[in-house]
Amino acid sequence: MMETPPTRQEPTMAVAHKDRIDRLNLLKQLIPRNCSDQGGPDARQLLARLAEHYEASKSDAARMRAIQRDLDALVKEEEIEAINPGGKPQRYRRKADLDSTDPRLWAYAQSLMRSLIRDAVPEKRLERVLASLREEGEDFGLGEDKLCVLSDTQRLLPADFKEEVLLAALEALAQSRTLQASYRDGAGKLSRPELHPQALLQRGPRLYLFALKNDEATPLRMYALHRFTSAKVGEGPGRRAEGFRLQDAVRKGQADFAGDGAVQLELRVRGYVADLLRDCRLSADQTIEDEPEGSPFSARVRATVPETGQLLRWLLGCGANVEVLAPAKWREVVISQLEKMAAIYGPSEAS
Repeated sequence: MMETPPTRQEPTMAVAHKDRIDRLNLLKQLIPRNCSDQGGPDARQLLARLAEHYEASKSDAARMRAIQRDLDALVKEEEIEAINPGGKPQRYRRKADLDSTDPRLWAYAQSLMRSLIRDAVPEKRLERVLASLREEGEDFGLGEDKLCVLSDTQRLLPADFKEEVLLAALEALAQSRTLQASYRDGAGKLSRPELHPQALLQRGPRLYLFALKNDEATPLRMYALHRFTSAKVGEGPGRRAEGFRLQDAVRKGQADFAGDGAVQLELRVRGYVADLLRDCRLSADQTIEDEPEGSPFSARVRATVPETGQLLRWLLGCGANVEVLAPAKWREVVISQLEKMAAIYGPSEAS
């Protein structure tokens, strides 16, 4: 009697079943638990993030049907729910777990929040707390619809840069290797230096690479990533800049193209600037006192701050709510800038 050959379908079916379970779990994790009626993702947005898991379907329409079947399965299992039933497009959010009020879950949440706050508060890095809680806190009621970080300056669209340039820069930094670059400076001149990366910095909407150039021991330069036309990791080891520490450079203002200098600033302030500096000091040694009665300003402020372009931009942005008293050099710089602005706009029609 011939033996029946072993079937090969069972392992295949088991693998397919596991793949689907893994896919459903990934899909569920991408759907936020706490979101507004307009904040939940729809099927097309979820498919864009999980495209590689639906590649077996031969067409876009088939992939949409496949992810919709998975979403319907999660709804049926009461893992997710439609925020806008019958709406187009239909949006989803994760349902609260039955054990979301479990004291153990909340104890973990409290521990996480205390840890984040304890690490960030001494340095006043509040954006670090909120950013971390947005990432970690979704499971206990804190997500992007409840926490937000906004800049108090005009937001600009980020400068365009090549993805392969950023990838090469990060790889060179991580492996302490050189970076072979093609770089076009602000004047349009193209060069091909061998760079020795030290650190990467985002300042506002632009990314900068701190690096030594060729065989130079100094200076340590800042290269704007959007000005690289190409970059690749070099073969040789990168050299370290003597005494360089990124956080020291940021604290001293070097990240804003400044030197090591500090300025003893004295201001007269009023309006929102006076209120702001009472709440948020310019520096650890700031002092603030009321102006005498009859003064056009409400307070006088003294503080030691890095001598940077950022400081000048802030002073000019305060407009008529601040007067620079000292140092004399900075007062002259502000006056010069205001005179140039007045020359552009000319006398007002009222005069």
